[in-house]
Amino acid sequence: MIDRESTWCLLTEFTQSESLRKHALAVEACMRACARKWGNGSPEDENLWGIVGLIHDFDYERWPTPEDHPYKGNEILKERGYSDEIRRAIMSHAEYTGVPRDTPMEKALFACDELAGFITAVALIKPGKSLAEVDTKSVRKRMKDKAFARKVNRDDIISGAAALGVDLDEHIAFCIEALKPIADQLGLDGSAAKAG
Repeated sequence: MIDRESTWCLLTEFTQSESLRKHALAVEACMRACARKWGNGSPEDENLWGIVGLIHDFDYERWPTPEDHPYKGNEILKERGYSDEIRRAIMSHAEYTGVPRDTPMEKALFACDELAGFITAVALIKPGKSLAEVDTKSVRKRMKDKAFARKVNRDDIISGAAALGVDLDEHIAFCIEALKPIADQLGLDGSAAKAG
């Protein structure tokens, strides 16, 4: 059985960047919330979805190009005993792999990935650098500003929510709430502003 601790070790083995590690934690938190909403409701299911969120980009720092990511990571996950279900979900999160998103878990990963990063970016520009200052309206406003967090694909955020069958505003609010319990781990609990 692949557990969270060994998955975190795999992530930190390949990912030194603090911001990428925080992104992994953010997507994990959103995925766990999604598992409670769209999964089968079991703790095992929540753990599975969380693991997928945690390691979806573990190979990105070493192999950031579309030629390599997530293909290199997929090979490593296979060697380390990760299931086909986990590996397929991770392959499906990149549009260019051609792996369709068929399961609720695959759809949730795509719907949470870019959005979690975008919510984090919005929180970081708030005066208190806190998730408590972020709401759906502020996220939607920043989505219209093409210069803000320009690497985040807005179309992926919109189509991800649509593929899950949820209203975009509802999904944004859902993900903000999913991130709040780990705000301290993400550096988005307001302590960064106080320290600065």
